[in-house]
Amino acid sequence: MPDGTYDAFVINATDLPSGADRTTALELTIVSGAQRGGTLALTAPHWLGEPVDLIGMPATLTVAHRVPSVRIDT
Repeated sequence: MPDGTYDAFVINATDLPSGADRTTALELTIVSGAQRGGTLALTAPHWLGEPVDLIGMPATLTVAHRVPSVRIDT
């Protein structure tokens, strides 16, 4: 995915164990711009919340130097 900021939508979320803590795996779809309809799977470095609560939430995906980060928009 090219560097940039993208409007996204959470289409799936899953809890993942990570040692003593949990993380969250997300599947996102891009909802606007040239990458619209593209999907991306990523794992957050920390737990983002209950998966059932995350599905369907809007998100902002930022890619900088080919490294993605996501913010769930509430």
